[in-house]
Order: sequence, then structure tokens, then C-alpha cells
Amino acid sequence: MTDKRTLIIFGATGDLASRLLLPGLGTFLQSGRAVPVQLIGTGRSARSEEQWKDVVTKSFASQDVKGPEVDATLESTQFIQGDPTDPKHLEALLAAADSEPILYFALPPQIASDICEALQEVELPAGTTLAFEKPFGTDVDSAKALNETVLKLVPEERVHRTDHFLGRTTVLNIIGLRFANRLFEPIWNAENIEKVDIFYDETLGLENRAQYYDEAGAMVDMIQSHLLQILGIVTMDAPADIDAVEFRSSLARVLRSTELKGGDPKVASRRAVYTAGTIDGKELPSYQDEDGVDKSRQTETLAEISVEVDTARWKGVPFTLRSGKALGASRKEVLITFKPVTRLPSGLSGRPKTDTLRIALNPDEIELTVSANGGGNPFEMGQVTLSSSFADGELTPYGEVLNGIFHDDPLLSIRGDVAERCWEIVEPVVDAWKANEVPLEEYRAGSRGPADWVSSS
Repeated sequence: MTDKRTLIIFGATGDLASRLLLPGLGTFLQSGRAVPVQLIGTGRSARSEEQWKDVVTKSFASQDVKGPEVDATLESTQFIQGDPTDPKHLEALLAAADSEPILYFALPPQIASDICEALQEVELPAGTTLAFEKPFGTDVDSAKALNETVLKLVPEERVHRTDHFLGRTTVLNIIGLRFANRLFEPIWNAENIEKVDIFYDETLGLENRAQYYDEAGAMVDMIQSHLLQILGIVTMDAPADIDAVEFRSSLARVLRSTELKGGDPKVASRRAVYTAGTIDGKELPSYQDEDGVDKSRQTETLAEISVEVDTARWKGVPFTLRSGKALGASRKEVLITFKPVTRLPSGLSGRPKTDTLRIALNPDEIELTVSANGGGNPFEMGQVTLSSSFADGELTPYGEVLNGIFHDDPLLSIRGDVAERCWEIVEPVVDAWKANEVPLEEYRAGSRGPADWVSSS
């Protein structure tokens, strides 16, 4: 077990902290991988000691975590109110830390950037670590500027640009599926794969997140960060070692080779917004009529881009990344479609079938659908599906991310150049959408999406 660490959460009163970050911390604390943690929350609005402890207690209870490390963190936790961009408040936070501090920015990128500017006026203790939520920056230029500021404060190995998707059990299992599997690794290429689709369709609507979501939209919320990282893991060449240096270098190389299909955002992207509808018996208003939404922003709730990976392994294979809200069915998966065989032996009836590998992102499962004959007529081709489900990991995705942060292992964090590269990939699309060069289509909440999207998917 390593030394104690102090976790200081900026934005500790927000939804992200109570719903995801603190429950993840709880699973980390009760795991055999835990270190002792002093927890300090901070925000502009006041919280009494009792109110703050109640927030932390309820967050831990949501994961039913127990143990001496959990109890010690609950007993010692405190909340310090203040302006996070005020150097004096930052000094007070650091003075309250009784061990090497981890500053976790559970805040939008612009506020995180402002705090980092203020931190330049503060003497940071040795061993200080900075952890950022996605998105890192709001475009290419801001991501580069934030990287420059951050690296004036701490070295790159002390920076964690978190993406909790990389802590999901299934995403981690993709690594083993690809690189430790004789069945798949030899055929994981353009010669055998026809196309790859990465979907993250949700039935949830806005859910009172207008303050964040109306600024981001589906493109920035999901595709620019999470789905591009999954694309990188699906397409990267085998690293020499599964460590932070080799793994993240392999990820960086393949994302540098990733471009919009045809280089034209008007052809390679689509966007839409949901109108009023019903999902599971619940009436949803039109997105643009939701509280806190600015109609003039024309924010999309469904986004899709087509990209290509210009490497020898993937040349010519189309990749589609799509994410949306308020859809009629949840679809969270990577779908690998293999090319059909060139011909069937005479005597077998039916056309060659399409074999697929479906890697579900939530819940965690894998399905392999392959051509087979049998049944009533043993010479007629059909298909069978082989499936396997995975138990939840010991830690939640946020618990996995925090485990890396507390143990100074950035394997599941985004490297600075990769954070910039992801913005470079999608920025032409964002610019085209802002210029209204791509129409904002509509779909009814609870439907499968715009009619022409459904017919082409």
C-alpha cells in the first residue's frame, strides 16, 4: 500500500461528483487496491459539515461500500467554500491537505482553465496531480492552450485527462479480445472486415443537464471524447506492452491516421434534434422546449460522423460513430461486420451470410454471429449466435479511473497530444454545423431517429 493521498474535488456540489465520481471513490476505497484518502470538497455555494457528509455518505451507500478505508474517509472529509479562481482560496485548500494533493476538476473546461491560470500564482506541493473531466478544452486552440498552462504547473505524468469509458469492463476486454486471441487478431484488418460501427444511443432525454449539454451537444459530449477513444482501441496496432507509454503511443499513432471520410464534413456528418414524444410511457417535451435550452444554439441531440483510418491495416474500411438521446431503443455497442465469403460451394443453398462481432458497451457482453448450416434442411445456410456476458468489475468505471490516478498510472488517461488530436478530427464538423452547412434534422422522441437515417442504417 502506498502513502495517503488527498483528493480535492472542484465542483463537488455538482451532479457529476455525487452521481459518478464519489460512488467510484467508494468502490476504490473498499477494494484491495486502495490507499488512504483524505477527501476535500469545494464549491462556490455553501455546504455545512453535515450536508457535505450526507452527500458523501449517500454516494457511497449507492454502491453499498464498507470497510475501514471508507469509514476513515467519511470521518475526515470536509467542505471548504470559496471561489476556485481565487489564489487565496486555492492556498487554503492546499493548506488543508495533509498529503500529496490530487486536484480533480469536475467542472466545464473553461472554468477548469481559469482555475489553472490562478494556480500559477500558488506554490503547489511536491507530487501534486491534476485530473480533468472531458471535454479537455472546447476546441483545438483551447486544448493546446490548456495543455501549455497545465504543463507549467506539473509534468505530463502528473496529468490525468480522464475518460471513464476507458474504465469500462468491456472496453478493457477489447484489449484481450484483440491481442490475446488467435481467432481474431489475424483477421482484424481491411482484408476481412467490411465496416465498423460504434453506437451509443440512449433512451434518456436531457435529464436536467441543460447547463452542460446545451453547450456541448452529442458531438462533444460523446463522439469527440468517448467514441474516438473506443475507435482508437479497436483500430490500433498491438503495443509492445500494456503500459502507459506503449499503450498510449499506439493509441496516438492510429488517431493521427484518422480523418473524416473524404475530408468533407458536409458529406461525412449528420445531426438531428428530438421533438416531443413518448418513451416507456413517459412524455418528453421537445428538446428545444426544455428548461435552460437556448434554441438559437441549434444544439444537436443525435450526431453521426464517418471516418477512415489511413493505415495499411484499415485502408478502405468505413467507420461510423454515432450517439444520440431520447431514442426508442438503447444501443451501446461496437459492431464489427466481416466481409462475406467470395462463394459458396455448390450444393449449399442460400446466399453467403454476413458474420458479425457485437461488443456491447452496457451491459457488458460479446456476441459472435456466424454462418452455419443445419436445421430442417442441413444444406441450407443459416446463422448462429455465440454470446458471453461479463460480470461487473470490482470497481465502477470511475473507480478504475481513480485507481490509476491514486497509483500514478496514466494508462486510462488521455495524453495531451491525443486530447488535441480528437478535437482536430471533429473540429471541421463543428465548424460546418455552426455555419449551418449541415441541416439540423428532427426525430420524434422515442423513435429510431430521422426516417432517412433509419432506412440507411
